Amino acid sequence: MRTVIISGGNIEEEFAVKFLKSMVFSAIIGVDSGLEFLKKQNIYPTHVIGDFDSLSQETYRYYKENANCIWKELVPEKDETDTQAAITWALELHSTEIWILGGIGSRIDHLLGNIQILQIPLKRKVPCFLVDSHNKICLLDKGISIKKMEQYGKFVSLLPLTTQVEGLTLDGFKYPLYKHTLTSDNALGVSNEILENVAEITFEKGILIVIQSKD
Repeated sequence: MRTVIISGGNIEEEFAVKFLKSMVFSAIIGVDSGLEFLKKQNIYPTHVIGDFDSLSQETYRYYKENANCIWKELVPEKDETDTQAAITWALELHSTEIWILGGIGSRIDHLLGNIQILQIPLKRKVPCFLVDSHNKICLLDKGISIKKMEQYGKFVSLLPLTTQVEGLTLDGFKYPLYKHTLTSDNALGVSNEILENVAEITFEKGILIVIQSKD
């Protein structure tokens, strides 16, 4: 079950519309002011969640009165962000793949927080991605292969979410590594490039932030 979360951060409308048409989603979760984008595009979510402190009353009433969707209304004073609550809900719906639009945006604190909470689906072995027109971000706790023809952008950056990532080996990259310990005080993993048809990322311990990006 593939789920998309429309969060309340900055959403690039042209990209987002094209992205939503590129896949089939079993669930669309509208989060707080992310509903403004959905309303403008005449998209009805299957689920709505948030404290709605940044949503206009007009849009709130529009979906509350007209949309046949499931609601979870949160209190503003809480111990999790609306996006975190949406991820948890997506997992409760038995999502097997989660994509988040509006989770990168212009606020660095929100972006860093959203990267951190990707650990929630990671622990459940559910792939989860933050995406915008320039970036695709996920977390890894085990190795993967990336096909050059399917990569999201020219650059692949690897940063440790944990203090260090041990035994990191990169094959098929412009800058290969072998059994390297990548530490959080070093930006060695930024802006690598795939040279071969298939690139391999393997490591023994830790959690990697993987950012596929383009200018």
